[in-house]
Amino acid sequence: MRASTESSAGPHFVWHAALQGAREGIPLLGGYIPVSLSFGLVATQAGFTTFEAAAISLLIYAGASQFLFVGMIATGAPLWLVVALTLLINARHLVYGPNLAALLPRSRHWLWLMHGLTDQVFALALTRLPALAPARRFGWFLGCALMAWAVWVVGTVIGAVAGEAVTAYWPLLGEIMPFALPALFLAMTAPRFVDLRWSLALIVTIVAALALTLTGASNVAIPLGAACGALCFYAVRFSARGPA
Repeated sequence: MRASTESSAGPHFVWHAALQGAREGIPLLGGYIPVSLSFGLVATQAGFTTFEAAAISLLIYAGASQFLFVGMIATGAPLWLVVALTLLINARHLVYGPNLAALLPRSRHWLWLMHGLTDQVFALALTRLPALAPARRFGWFLGCALMAWAVWVVGTVIGAVAGEAVTAYWPLLGEIMPFALPALFLAMTAPRFVDLRWSLALIVTIVAALALTLTGASNVAIPLGAACGALCFYAVRFSARGPA
């Protein structure tokens, strides 16, 4: 049984690992900053105040789900539908969580820290955690996740306050900002294609999302594609084990 982080390392050791995680997470900001600025701008254009936009990034903190949230609320969609689609979009966490759980020590703080699990943090953690000593992994994830979360919230506030002025001065920036985060995630997940199981799951996700988009179901293409990829990932794992 894995020992808890609190009993295996002192606070100084944990914070030293957290600083390492924050430092190694800095490349993530290349995607987080432009997209959080974009979200702040979109939220205010949809009628949300700066405080409300910041609260959404602070409490929901779910990237694409936040854009979906403000868009659906602005058009008067029922709350139950907003919640349902948000859960579908985040179905990919059914893959993220179990894969990271195998690399992380037990801790009473995970219930709160899992709020910081995003696509990019997951991709980076999956690459870095195996190379770290088990006692450093909790601190590393703490630093990386909190740094990314804080920058996302700050970027949202800046986008809400000054986003229109920035995009008016640099019109091209407004066009490229939405693509920064997907491009970053693609660059970080590309190495997973060397693994057959991950490759199959990613291909199923891409094909399912593309097929749904081409058939006119673009509103659910991403969440259902992610769900198909997650099911494929676990089906391959089950088949690999063979019959009981």
